Amino acid sequence: MKNQVVKFILVGIFNTILGIFTMFSFYNFFGWGYWGSSATSYTLGSIISFFLNKSFTFKNQDSYLFTGIKFTVNIGICYFAAYLIAKPLVRYLLLEMDYSFTLSIIEQLAMLVGMVLFTGLNFFGQKLYVFGQKGEHNYGK
Repeated sequence: MKNQVVKFILVGIFNTILGIFTMFSFYNFFGWGYWGSSATSYTLGSIISFFLNKSFTFKNQDSYLFTGIKFTVNIGICYFAAYLIAKPLVRYLLLEMDYSFTLSIIEQLAMLVGMVLFTGLNFFGQKLYVFGQKGEHNYGK
């Protein structure tokens, strides 16, 4: 599992750099807002992540269709859970610390917090649900 964590982190670093660039570009330069910019960024990153984690991180041999469906479900659940929690959490913490920020700053801080929450949830979702143990689910091959 330690080797998988290291590989997952390497894939994650690449996706994080790509994700930060695309998410904040869509938010700040194209005005796509909190949900539009984060969803677009995660869609692009998830496509890359699927192929890298299936073959490089978890060395999964299951069919692309079978794991692709599970991967999509996992990403959707992790994304919505992370970003539904992040925005109210950041807003609450800033209010508790008596800080007043613009909506733009709150949303961008929430996108960073959402990235952290998503990463943790996503690793366990991929490890336990999507890719499982090597050779555990070979149907549809």
